[in-house]
Amino acid sequence: MAKPNFNFIKRQKELEKKKKKEDKAQRKLEKGTEETEETGEDADQAVDGEEIP
Repeated sequence: MAKPNFNFIKRQKELEKKKKKEDKAQRKLEKGTEETEETGEDADQAVDGEEIP
């Protein structure tokens, strides 16, 4: 019976975790920019709609 290569398996798991972490960070950045754009537009509309006494 063949002996399992634990170093290879460990490296594959590490690469998978790293990829998952990078994907999560990318989604977080995209979500943050979408929220910033939305709040930026809302803030501009609120300023334009307000009357200054």
